Amino acid sequence: MISAQHPLASWFLVLSVAFFLLVYALPLLLMPLTWARWFGWKPQEGNTDLTVYFGRCLGAVALAIIGTVVRFIPDPASQPALFDLIGLVCVGMVVVHVWGFLRKAQPLSETVEIFFYAAVGVVAVWIRFWMLA
Repeated sequence: MISAQHPLASWFLVLSVAFFLLVYALPLLLMPLTWARWFGWKPQEGNTDLTVYFGRCLGAVALAIIGTVVRFIPDPASQPALFDLIGLVCVGMVVVHVWGFLRKAQPLSETVEIFFYAAVGVVAVWIRFWMLA
């Protein structure tokens, strides 16, 4: 399952998929308000249907990306665009989290994620352009 020619790229994908599957995709899809509480959010009282809907949508999108990435773990060099996608998702998440930080509209856990997404994005781009080039 791990590429003999590009083991670091394969391991990056394995670890990324496992982490995002367990910490984000499945919890968002199955229990978005519980996930929110884990990360320090205090969901509003009353009708939370839209919040749950958007959380589940994001979880489903994350699962689709994860499912696509899993297919190419054995041969990451065949789909360098996956690393572009991971990098772009990380850029988007950094922007969203910085915006939330500047507005003081998110718990500390979300602000800490800025550094996490930045690191994952840098590693993805590094693998894409220096290891798989």
